[in-house]
Amino acid sequence: MRQLNTYYSKALDLEIPYLITTPTGFDPARESLPLILFLHGAGERGSDGRAIGVHGIPKYFGADEDYLSQRVITLSPQCPEGEVWIHLTRLVKALLDETIKKYNVDVDCISVTGISMGGFGTWDMLCTYPDTFAAAAPICGGGMSWNIHTATPVRAFHGDADGAVPLNCSLDMVNSLNARGGKADLTIYHGCGHDSWTRAYEQTDLIAWLARARR
Repeated sequence: MRQLNTYYSKALDLEIPYLITTPTGFDPARESLPLILFLHGAGERGSDGRAIGVHGIPKYFGADEDYLSQRVITLSPQCPEGEVWIHLTRLVKALLDETIKKYNVDVDCISVTGISMGGFGTWDMLCTYPDTFAAAAPICGGGMSWNIHTATPVRAFHGDADGAVPLNCSLDMVNSLNARGGKADLTIYHGCGHDSWTRAYEQTDLIAWLARARR
């Protein structure tokens, strides 16, 4: 099932669209499934939800809720124009918490991934909620390397020819997390520009890894 809904944050007086997918035959009264939270890039910002499925997780599961035979729920909010995910971390967490209750999500099997601006958002979710996620995959992102403390396994991806977000943004985060005893790997795509997410999602086991992750 694919549904486009809206979420209202009273604290911010802000309403955002979000796309949720559930696999065939899902019944929350009988089944507790993993969830993948996806944060899109700056180009997909808006207020009508139409751009949510352009790239990544909502693109694949929006077209096929049983994509790769993964029995998983996906949650993909849309960031408003002029905003960035790192300013909306608490809103995203509140939406996630509501979704967990409504869909009986397995709280030990929640992962987060995002691209570009959403890659920054993914790192920020880990900084702010270090114990929430079972796995994380920030793609061509970055963040506050001095503030990353989490035991969550991380697989980061970045192109070394990225002209929008320098490779060092991912390198700094991964190196900082590992220096603090974390578990982070970085895949560098040589000669690849900003779009490192297509290779990451389509040419690796990343989606299956996110779907099967458990704390």
